[in-house]
Amino acid sequence: MTRDFFERQRRREQSPVPELWDLLDRVRDPELPVLSIWDLGVLCDVKQTGEKVVVTITPTYSGCPAMETIRSDIERVLGEAGMRRLEIRTRLAPAWSSTWISPEGCDKLRDYGIAPPQNQSDLTPDAGLACPRCGSADTRCISEFGSTACKALFQCNDCREPFDYFKDI
Repeated sequence: MTRDFFERQRRREQSPVPELWDLLDRVRDPELPVLSIWDLGVLCDVKQTGEKVVVTITPTYSGCPAMETIRSDIERVLGEAGMRRLEIRTRLAPAWSSTWISPEGCDKLRDYGIAPPQNQSDLTPDAGLACPRCGSADTRCISEFGSTACKALFQCNDCREPFDYFKDI
């Protein structure tokens, strides 16, 4: 975990509105429904001033097509909780990093069949990523492009199963 993750976690733990953070745990990434936007590292901050709620999010990459759905889901979840004055800010700097994914998020990715980021910048055929299905490190990169732009496609040489790897961005 990085300093950025700990800063986000501290911000959440020390927030005067923990109930809003908890509500936003209901907002899932539409491409990875096992992850909340918190687990994925997209949810950066939640503040409330009077009746106005300000939510700050950072996309996994600037062209991420899931952001509009995430924004709509934030509006829906907070609206259902009675929050009528809402501002959703998109923060592009610092850029999102896969190191922002929570430890629980990494576990959820693995359980879902996706290898979580392993702080590797070189996706070579002998990268040795652990297969999320059988645990073998005898894996190879099939394509640096997976089901979405933030993933690469690998295959396990032991169980022969293909799997996505969440790139270390």
